[in-house]
Amino acid sequence: MAPSFTDALAAGPLVLDGGLSNQLESAGHDLSDALWSARLLAEEPAAVVAAHRAYYEAGARVAITASYQATFEGFAARGIGAAEAAELLRRSVELAREAARQATAAGAEGPLYVAASAGPYGAMLADGSEYRGRYGMSVAALERFHRPRLEVLAAAGPDVLALETVPDADEARALLRAVRGLGVPAWLSFSAAGEHTRAGQPLADAFALASDVPEVIAVGVNCCTPEDADRAVAVAARASGKPVVVYPNSGESWDARARAWCGTPAFTADRVASWTTAGARLVGGCCRVGPDAVAALARQLAG
Repeated sequence: MAPSFTDALAAGPLVLDGGLSNQLESAGHDLSDALWSARLLAEEPAAVVAAHRAYYEAGARVAITASYQATFEGFAARGIGAAEAAELLRRSVELAREAARQATAAGAEGPLYVAASAGPYGAMLADGSEYRGRYGMSVAALERFHRPRLEVLAAAGPDVLALETVPDADEARALLRAVRGLGVPAWLSFSAAGEHTRAGQPLADAFALASDVPEVIAVGVNCCTPEDADRAVAVAARASGKPVVVYPNSGESWDARARAWCGTPAFTADRVASWTTAGARLVGGCCRVGPDAVAALARQLAG
């Protein structure tokens, strides 16, 4: 029997996947939609399986589901009712499981795990506010938004919940309330700018929110620059007392006017040594980090 995710984490660092959207786009799928990759859960589920499998076969031990932007409210805006929305949320976990089965059969080293993604409230708005936070909503209202989909995702049987790209300490408070009693461990990952959340709060204070929440087994950052990730790992370990999760972007920047990425990638596998020394136990990449970079990271850890 495979060890639980918590036991595997305790045994040593685990490699996460990279950016799901860039892998889907590189395969020719158009994600210029408010639902982003979640649209493919209904329309092209085989494409989601193939993207997850590419990361597993590159050496990732954990795949993060295509549910980041999947919410009851977002689906409703597209005319998708609550029952079908719940089925699509469950499907996100099932597709990652299928990818793990296929990758294992093809010889990928395991055991392989599934993290069910839950993005911030701003991801549903699809207006960039996920990188600002401060939505003008109370913690209680944000908890009411997050809890229903977290309940559905938890019931689908993932190994862990990925509460990711959180821009705001207030939203983190809501998420920490929302995961209580679900019976599935979770990690809490902020998007950061320097030593602050995107909403401007000190990262140390934000990380500390999870220190006494037993459901949370790792705290850290994602969807930030590699340099910001470098600074955040030790802060997360010190402030939370928990293992650290870290998966930054490539380091390129998005030019909204040109609708193109620009700059030079700064994500390199040799960063992993300093991350693990500082307390990181879940390491991977986010936007624009593909299977080749994940493979290099896995080799670096193995070495």
